[in-house]
Amino acid sequence: MILPVFLWSDLLIYTLIASVGLFLWQLRKNPQAKKRWSGVFASKVGMASFIVILFYILISLLDSLHYREPLPQLNGVEQQEVAYSSEVKSVLDIVLSPLHSSNESTYSAPFSLHSFAKENMTDTNGAIYRDFPRLKNAGSHLTDVRERSWDILWRSVLAILLGILIAAVPIAAHKYYRNKIAQGTADHSGSDAVPWNVAYSTVLIISVIGCWVLSLSEFYHILGTDKVGSDVLYQSIKAIRTGVLIGTLATLVTLPLAIILGISAGYFKGWVDDVVQYTYTTLSSIPGILLIAASVLLIDVYIETHAEQFNLTTLRSDFKFLALCAILGLTSWTGLCRMLRAETLKVSQLDYVQAAHAFGVSHRRVIGKHILPNVTHLILIAIVLDFSMFVLAEAVLSYIGVGVDPDMHSWGNMINAARSELSRDPVVWWSVSAAFILMFTLVLAANLFSDEVRNAFDPNTAKGDS
Repeated sequence: MILPVFLWSDLLIYTLIASVGLFLWQLRKNPQAKKRWSGVFASKVGMASFIVILFYILISLLDSLHYREPLPQLNGVEQQEVAYSSEVKSVLDIVLSPLHSSNESTYSAPFSLHSFAKENMTDTNGAIYRDFPRLKNAGSHLTDVRERSWDILWRSVLAILLGILIAAVPIAAHKYYRNKIAQGTADHSGSDAVPWNVAYSTVLIISVIGCWVLSLSEFYHILGTDKVGSDVLYQSIKAIRTGVLIGTLATLVTLPLAIILGISAGYFKGWVDDVVQYTYTTLSSIPGILLIAASVLLIDVYIETHAEQFNLTTLRSDFKFLALCAILGLTSWTGLCRMLRAETLKVSQLDYVQAAHAFGVSHRRVIGKHILPNVTHLILIAIVLDFSMFVLAEAVLSYIGVGVDPDMHSWGNMINAARSELSRDPVVWWSVSAAFILMFTLVLAANLFSDEVRNAFDPNTAKGDS
């Protein structure tokens, strides 16, 4: 029986998903906020980018369900307690088991049947010659290498048809549900405003690509292999959890400091404003990369001096990862804090806020009812933009060696490992390309979604559109 493993980062992503669900449930009670969010999803770009982000979150969730497998019992030896493997796996590893188990000896290009580098080989007569050896796993089902093109084409057609069939089930179910709702109510204009066809098309594309990748990865290395023969596609997909979590958790660390200090400085003014300004000005004057590097080195020292607390490699990687999220958040709140201070200074001088003071309304109620709702658009925009920034920051920090643990899958570690590969002749380009494509897709979707959030929540933009 498997042993469930709960990492701190796993618990945080469970909490995050539950919080998002609670937020959506509470949103039904706020007509104004519901109308604004409806404006976000009424956009074709907003709907498509949101579904792409949900797909990344789904992969992160599958990769956050961890467990340890029991070790096989020795013959003739009775064990009172079950011993478990030190390797921590996830549900995503089960889905990607063909990729994880089909390792080669060294580099191989995408869809290649032979190794990328020549090796010394011996013919039937015992003579030594140099040639590109045949890969052990990729294309092992083929009797003739000339069958590769037709085999890829045939399996691609089958995978596309399967992807269409899988996507058709939820799409048909949702259409049936919409028709039932439309028959039961006289006013369903709000549902018609949502571009469901764009949502269906996005789901269809993701389903087709997913089926194609999973189908062909059983027989070929779609994105090639790295120096030690590991599948590059497997590494890049496993890195999605790191990118999503570091962008989300670091942003959540940033928000409380920026919101509390920024609104307090702009609302109370006086010595509170002076202290907050002095704090974020001093922190901004320190080069961020040096501050992050110093903090990460301190974390490494703590891990080395408390090795008994990290009996598993995964626990060490997870602790360093959470520490990096906290460090990024604690060093990146100054920009949002400055914006919230300036906006609060402006809002606090409006007539209805001054009238609330004249009637003796408490500061807490004024901030909650008048200040915070008027700066919410800045917070929402900052959340999505900071998410993209932290995803890119992880890649940069891992590239210079102060990012996540080297044993943890991340796009930054892939790019860092590709430095020497890009200087080879011929160039090993597929590792950095795989990391770039998946990271670019996530960051692009987040930025497009943030644009739609800004258009819906920013009062200045709304006025300009009207």
